[in-house]
Amino acid sequence: MPVLSSTFLLTLLLAVGLFFFIRAATKDRTQVADFTAPEAPQALRQTVLQYLVQRSYQPVEAFDPADKTLDESWLQLQGQVRPSIFLAVFLSGLAAVGALCLSLVLAILFPDQGQWFLGLLAIAPLAALFYWQRAGREERVAFKVSDLPDPNQAALTFKAHRDEIIQMAANLSTLQAAD
Repeated sequence: MPVLSSTFLLTLLLAVGLFFFIRAATKDRTQVADFTAPEAPQALRQTVLQYLVQRSYQPVEAFDPADKTLDESWLQLQGQVRPSIFLAVFLSGLAAVGALCLSLVLAILFPDQGQWFLGLLAIAPLAALFYWQRAGREERVAFKVSDLPDPNQAALTFKAHRDEIIQMAANLSTLQAAD
């Protein structure tokens, strides 16, 4: 019996970890990154704006007063973030494996009601539904272009989701990470 109770405890801990993993899949990962570019400030501003419009972001007319880190010198854009079908299926699969493990442990602990615990597998699609509802949202990006002492260089400060920053740095080859 001590082996079964410790296995049950470990399975419950894994279930808690799985719950927080699924919840973290929708967490906001907004960051601020600084770049320099060998372009005049106005040209860099236009390049970044064109890139973001190509990525389906639209300029926001109203300044967001809730974000205390931004002032009027920042240009803000917003776009719709679509959830990933792969991640929804993956999270649902993880939830199914976790529910199966928990139901097997419960079936061993309570053999008379063992077949009923397999009903826990029905909660697996809820993980995909939870992710799908939370991941599909409007996202804001903001950037500011600043002058540098060299008139042919500019500094860019970009505030967005971590993945968007990585994508922009990869697609705009003239950007270099600032120190």
